[in-house]
Amino acid sequence: MTGVTTTLALANQKGGVAKTTSVASIGAALAEAGQRVLLVDLDPQGSLTFSLGVDPEELEVTVAEVLLGKVDAVDAIGTTDEGVDLLPANVSLAEAEENLVTRTGREQRLRVALAKVADDYDWILLDCPPALGVLTVGALSAADQVLIPLQAETLSHRGVGQLLDTIHDVRSFINPGLQVRGVLATAYDGRTAHARNVLAAIEETYELEVLDPPIPKTIRFAEAPAIGRSILSTARTHKGAEAYRAIARLLIEGR
Repeated sequence: MTGVTTTLALANQKGGVAKTTSVASIGAALAEAGQRVLLVDLDPQGSLTFSLGVDPEELEVTVAEVLLGKVDAVDAIGTTDEGVDLLPANVSLAEAEENLVTRTGREQRLRVALAKVADDYDWILLDCPPALGVLTVGALSAADQVLIPLQAETLSHRGVGQLLDTIHDVRSFINPGLQVRGVLATAYDGRTAHARNVLAAIEETYELEVLDPPIPKTIRFAEAPAIGRSILSTARTHKGAEAYRAIARLLIEGR
């Protein structure tokens, strides 16, 4: 579809499930496919910002100032070597989050800010922090769809029910059109019956689609951010890069 912007939040309150890696890699894959892409870093650690070759500590204007109404999103967005635009974050977002707790319309601020730039993009991907606080609720309020990255391990899916409860509340009170796109299995080792059983349990327990293919476990994902690029640049033909390209195609086809 042309002329339509899809805002996709990647959310899971558990850390270490490859949210940031997935946002960067899916974003790069969408850009490779000719899509106009904006990535939004909503984690005060600034991991997405750093992994795309931007030093968070050197930034004067970030998503924090946008959420607080000090600047428009267009004035904080920059370009990256991956062919995607970035609304960056750094530690100032932690203080902004505290301030937002007492601000009117805190859950709507990201949606309102992004609406002003949405026409410039086909996709806006939101990298949520590993928590179910103001920033994640704001992302879910701004999103059309939410994708849940999940390591294929027993303990990693115990918090999915809590996240789904939050999504239900956001739907009920703020964003009735929010859709759960499904689960993205990461760090997947298909050689083990355990990993396959976990994915089957997720589908059965939560009635969620597990996107295919799962993202394989590989050290290449850890290597890429160190040089400020995604795996699609650092290891173009690796099976991990190809898996993210396949996920990007799936998302485009499902719009």
